[in-house]
Amino acid sequence: MKVGYLGPNGSFTHNVAVKAFPSADRVPFGNITEVIKSYEEGVVDYAIIPVENSIEGSVHETLDYLFHQAKIEAVAEMIQPIKQQLLATSQDKAIEKIFSHPQAIAQGKKYIKSHYPNAQIEMTASTAYAARFIAENPDEPYAAIAPAAAAKEYGLVIIAKDIQEMDENYTRFWLLGRQKPVFDLPKSQQKLSLAITLQDNLPGALYKALSVFAWRGINLTKIESRPLKTALGEYFFIVDVDNSNEALVACALEELQLLGIDYKTLGNYDVYKL
Repeated sequence: MKVGYLGPNGSFTHNVAVKAFPSADRVPFGNITEVIKSYEEGVVDYAIIPVENSIEGSVHETLDYLFHQAKIEAVAEMIQPIKQQLLATSQDKAIEKIFSHPQAIAQGKKYIKSHYPNAQIEMTASTAYAARFIAENPDEPYAAIAPAAAAKEYGLVIIAKDIQEMDENYTRFWLLGRQKPVFDLPKSQQKLSLAITLQDNLPGALYKALSVFAWRGINLTKIESRPLKTALGEYFFIVDVDNSNEALVACALEELQLLGIDYKTLGNYDVYKL
């Protein structure tokens, strides 16, 4: 079995892949779109992609691709605690440029602004790519924001620990596949993720869409709008639904259809904590 993930080794996604599939053939890819395409094209049996961080919010590359370009559903969700480290090739190195993924940079921006206010910031495809890059350029005044696993993977030194702005920092990862796997991990919830598209000529369309869940007492754990990419002011809505009562949720979805409200299922999955 092959599992695709956002690489290289030492990334948070790699850590999820190792914990979820310890004996699988794990295949790294350079960005989220490549990970999803590897599954679409049958290169891998499963694909692991980040979908939301508790500090920086949704990973738009993931959600937009799944809505606009793919017919794929998430079959599991893994929640990974995120702790960001500042890495360099030596403890006392002067730092002039800091590399990392945009979300990691955002999570550590307060620390960087306080301790390295003059450092240039460079974006990379993943935290692990940043770590590998500075390891390959040991004589340069570079640092990277990345997980502790990346320090071990690339022989780097942690010069500042846990620089994320909030201790309660978690990232949701979706597993794309054809069937739900069985993990030896704590399971916390059962969810359904939908992308709802509203009719322009239906007054109170969003209220009506949400009411099919509300009056049944079905909890929504997330609602977010994203551009439809058709015209300014047109959106679809991402809704995460507590799916512990599947029969009740099925009735709500049937009512959505009767109202003429379209939806696309992005995932029907169990949630696991790592």
